[in-house]
Amino acid sequence: MNKLCFVLMPFGKKADASGRAIDFDAVYREVIAPAIEDAGLDPLRADEERQGGIIHKTMFERLILCEYAVADLTLANANVFYELGVRHAVRPWRTVSLFADGTRLPFDVNYLRAQPYALSAAGTPSSAAADREQVAESLRNARAEAANPSVDSPVFQLVDYLPSPNLDHQKTDLFRDQVRYSEQAKKAFAQARKEKSAASVAKVLASLHPIAELESGVLVDAMLSFRAVEGWSDMIAFIEQMPRPLRQAVMVREQLAFALNRAGRGDEAEEVLLALLKERGSAPETLGILGRVYKDRWEAALKAGEQHEARALLTKAVDTYLRGFEADFRDAYPGINALTLMVVRSADDPRVARLEPIVRYAVERKIAITPTADYWDQASLVELAVLRSDAAGIEETLGHALAAVREVWEPKTTARNLSLIRKAREKRGEQCVAADDAERRLRVKAGLSAQLD
Repeated sequence: MNKLCFVLMPFGKKADASGRAIDFDAVYREVIAPAIEDAGLDPLRADEERQGGIIHKTMFERLILCEYAVADLTLANANVFYELGVRHAVRPWRTVSLFADGTRLPFDVNYLRAQPYALSAAGTPSSAAADREQVAESLRNARAEAANPSVDSPVFQLVDYLPSPNLDHQKTDLFRDQVRYSEQAKKAFAQARKEKSAASVAKVLASLHPIAELESGVLVDAMLSFRAVEGWSDMIAFIEQMPRPLRQAVMVREQLAFALNRAGRGDEAEEVLLALLKERGSAPETLGILGRVYKDRWEAALKAGEQHEARALLTKAVDTYLRGFEADFRDAYPGINALTLMVVRSADDPRVARLEPIVRYAVERKIAITPTADYWDQASLVELAVLRSDAAGIEETLGHALAAVREVWEPKTTARNLSLIRKAREKRGEQCVAADDAERRLRVKAGLSAQLD
């Protein structure tokens, strides 16, 4: 299926300011529609999306979400100009403008790079082949630079500090289920994840459109599929090939940092995350991933025998996770990690008693009132029970967590956290048999040996 190109234009026969009648249906039929098809796209005319002259929801969705658009500015038609304004406000690129030769464009759009087309005395195209090729060439050029498109919206040209379209990080794991895209691609990625092979994911990608032309949903699914099979290097390389608008989205940049850190490139991950924090301010997900970067560095320093550096990095990890939780108390992920590292560092950190019930309440409320509760919410309750040495609580929550596992790296991460808690407590002469059993069962779920190191 080709990409849609949305067409904004008058329809039927309309008279211009000089009284000349223009047959816009003929312009669409002889120039615009075939030009779009020549460029390898599928045309969709705006008036086909309008019911009773009203611009309705479906039309807005097409207008905003179609990656390519053609706007006929002839007549300064109110509907067309309104639609073009909406388009320019939300889409920085891939909008081609044209007008009938002899038209005097209004001042506000006079500086747009628009293409004239010729009309006969009867108001029909007189040089259809040449005009069609000109429009097709503009669209082909837009497709050729799809991964790094040129800005053609005057809004984004003049106000260069406007943020790029953003995807909420909450969609990270839900996006592939909610977005509508090829069922065949969806099933193929699901099978690749079952095969636990980055090569299988790459094979699915190779069978689809060029990366720059794929729908965002397909691209996000591919990215998460590489993550699911722990293909960190492939995931990084794939993100670097994504079209710039999606590549610059907060969620994708966070996932790039996540993969960089897992691939042993923590310095690069830190750079990506610090840039995000500078641009967007404190955010739980960004700070949570940054906390993980410092946590990994702490463990590496500990193994290398660098005790002083390890202590400083552990403090830095705790503080970063805590900042993430304080940025939004509803997001328990950084909060649970802050608590775990506090307990690992000290048996008597006074903040633990104050923070633990707040984090637990955040998790419990999310599970109770939202449909987005996932493995991490269930796993957080297990970890909180382990921190309290609550054997009954561990047993009650563990089953829910195991049942919610989607990807093998998830229980592996939780087992790793429980291992940190266990080892710190063993040094202090403490033990929790239920916590040890939970760690073993999580390791088995992740495909690891049940033997605790």
